[in-house]
Amino acid sequence: MKRNFLLILFIALSFFTMKAQKATWIWYPGDYEIWLGNNMNNNRTERGAFFPPFWKMNSHYVLVEFSKKLDLPQSEEITIAVEGRYNVKLDGKLLFGAPQKLTIPAGKHNLNIKVHNQATVPAIYVSGKTISSDESWKVTFEDKEWIDESGKASDTSATTYMDAACWNFMDSTHTPSQFKLNTEPMSAVAATPQKHGVLVDFGKETFGYICIQQLKGKGTVSVYYGESKEEALSTEHCETLDRFEVNNAEAKDYTVQGSKAFRYVYIVSDAGLSFTKISMFYEFLPETYRGSFRCNDEEINRIWEVAAYTMHLTTREFFIDGIKRDRWVWSGDAIQSYLMNYYLFFDSHTVGRTINLLRGKDPVTSHTNTIMDYTFYWFMSVYDYYLYTGDRHFIQQLYPRMNSMMEYVLERTNKEGMVEGQTGDWVFVDWADGYLDKHGELSFEQILFCKSLETMALCADLVKNDSDKEKYNKLATSLKLKLEPAFWNKEKQAFVHNRINGKQSESVTRYANMFGVLFGYLDKAKSETVKKSVLENDSILKISTPYMRFYELESLCALGEQSMVTKEMKAYWGGMLKLGATSFWEKYNPEDQGSKHYAMYGRPFGKSLCHAWGASPIYLLGKYYLGVKPVKPGYSEFSVRPSLGGLKWMEGTVPTPKGNIHIYMNSSFIKVKADQGEGYLIFKSKSNPKASTGKIEQMGKNEYRLLIQGNGQEVAISYRQ
Repeated sequence: MKRNFLLILFIALSFFTMKAQKATWIWYPGDYEIWLGNNMNNNRTERGAFFPPFWKMNSHYVLVEFSKKLDLPQSEEITIAVEGRYNVKLDGKLLFGAPQKLTIPAGKHNLNIKVHNQATVPAIYVSGKTISSDESWKVTFEDKEWIDESGKASDTSATTYMDAACWNFMDSTHTPSQFKLNTEPMSAVAATPQKHGVLVDFGKETFGYICIQQLKGKGTVSVYYGESKEEALSTEHCETLDRFEVNNAEAKDYTVQGSKAFRYVYIVSDAGLSFTKISMFYEFLPETYRGSFRCNDEEINRIWEVAAYTMHLTTREFFIDGIKRDRWVWSGDAIQSYLMNYYLFFDSHTVGRTINLLRGKDPVTSHTNTIMDYTFYWFMSVYDYYLYTGDRHFIQQLYPRMNSMMEYVLERTNKEGMVEGQTGDWVFVDWADGYLDKHGELSFEQILFCKSLETMALCADLVKNDSDKEKYNKLATSLKLKLEPAFWNKEKQAFVHNRINGKQSESVTRYANMFGVLFGYLDKAKSETVKKSVLENDSILKISTPYMRFYELESLCALGEQSMVTKEMKAYWGGMLKLGATSFWEKYNPEDQGSKHYAMYGRPFGKSLCHAWGASPIYLLGKYYLGVKPVKPGYSEFSVRPSLGGLKWMEGTVPTPKGNIHIYMNSSFIKVKADQGEGYLIFKSKSNPKASTGKIEQMGKNEYRLLIQGNGQEVAISYRQ
């Protein structure tokens, strides 16, 4: 009797859960990202001219079948909304017309909806008491169905089905193709008359649509945008501008079409025109700042705040590079955005969208963004995503396209199993204020390639593909064993930059050496040697982009040099702040003077003054000062190894998938509170430390650890620095 009661209760609860489930719009995985990305990547203009991306653009599948196996205890009515033309089959029978409502009898059924849409992504929204469109539906772009001479339909056993994808479209009237970023009005802080117009200052770097209020008359209006005052006033050389004709008998508010990046705008209008003031609509992706950092040093606090603002400005439909010039999704920029995001927003949806967009579709005909190193960053970012989020399903869906991408790379290796730039490849590495040889086998590229092979082996294991796991482990091990014989120079105590025809070059750069440290490809002794021979050696070509400073400073942090990194952050990012930066730049050279700070690519204002890779202090301060990182996927196990780095005190929050980890530290106290998982707090103390709860274990001389339970309870430790 008790068993029957429990069974009835279980069925009732299951039915309630099914009933409470909310429907969402679904589509073929990756397709919405490609469609949305195509629209965004083609928004770039240069002085009013359309400026599309450099690389191959894919398209969504225009015909998609959605299917769901049903087992209903009673008949049920569903409503169907679709983006595109569609038909509906129930148990293989084609129903009349395109039904928007359908009653499905009790019992087992197969429901199939086939959608065609050339313009936007084929998508469906199905809602009933227990039936709802979600990620449990199957989708395919080719069902391989055929009909024989008797009229019988074939089976579809050869069809490859994927799990449907979705985002946040939870209403049948809120269709995916209608998605737009949020906007809100924003006023200027100053308007200064000039000889031919008015210069308007919005007080800080921003992004959106200029609004000219109460515009009246007949004539031409020109809008010159500038991240700096100098750029806005340079009507001949500003990177972006708008120009339009007006014929208003009555005063009207006019919003300029097409969002732009700017701090300043210079408005020049014909004599027959008048307006009252200039405002804007700020355009943004809503994000919650889950991560935080504060310390005793107000300059470091300001650096974190500006980095967070920079990160938010460049977090849009996807993680983009910079908001003024490219507004594109670049893989090398994106991998850094993902890492910074994990310590600020923890927005896993935007990470997944960006990864899918960058990969595109088969067949593979070029490297990601045409750049060899960007392909390797793409591979590495996929496993990072899994480590931080624990989302195994994402890897399972993506793995076939990971495999085909790696096959493309392997087809282009040389007889040594190494990669070299071939025709059509862009070997980027970095923007450098000096000569970077891109010929032959670059040690930097081999290290990224090796890490990518290791990533493939890890992901093959996650999808239980043992043969691929063995294959990629073997390739990674083989390449790793070749790195030191091929590139390590005993006299220089460093990896040389490249090798041509089997002969080492004399050049030493920072890139391979700092990645060798980060990836653990150098033993402890060699890592310490590289710190002195390369990282602390001013005769080695210096890095002037935040892009590679990200990895340079991370490698120093990994070597325990946070105090040095604090000084570097204050000098480099603090240097931009002293020049009036309100967001961080694509590149900064302290030796430049005046308007030279704005020049790049041979153009006086070519440099982006709001670039995603400029926000790296978020990541450095979260991972290496607060010291928080996942040890097992999704923070089921974590590590907290805080380091003041010369600061007197610090506190901050690191977001996780199911909560936060909060840290406070000064020279005598550490406080830790975690909402999920468990992990060790690891710290150094010159005297025996004490904890408010738990047992402290000694690991070595002056080194201790304490198990932190993710139960929301704060643990306090007294120690002596």
